[in-house]
Amino acid sequence: MSVLVAFSVTPLGAGERVGGIVAEAVRVVRESGLPHRTDAMFTTVEGESWDEVMAVVSAAVAAVAAHAPRVSTVIKADYRPGASGALTAKVESIERHLAPEGTGGS
Repeated sequence: MSVLVAFSVTPLGAGERVGGIVAEAVRVVRESGLPHRTDAMFTTVEGESWDEVMAVVSAAVAAVAAHAPRVSTVIKADYRPGASGALTAKVESIERHLAPEGTGGS
């Protein structure tokens, strides 16, 4: 099974420069050992169960909450029994479709 969760945490009431606080959430994800990817807007985590992934999200929110009086969280989840490696497979599929004819695109 694959559970992909893309989430963002935004510290509220902690001023305008919150990169250091958000980094604490990313640190939690990295230390979890689960496959993950962070970009400018979201961090995506992949695990084998809903509970496994949501425990990481919860810990990341708690890490931010330790430094801010309020935390806004956005979560998007993809729950797919029988799948694995979705974190990279989804992107690889798009790249194959974007490849010029004759170079692997279909």
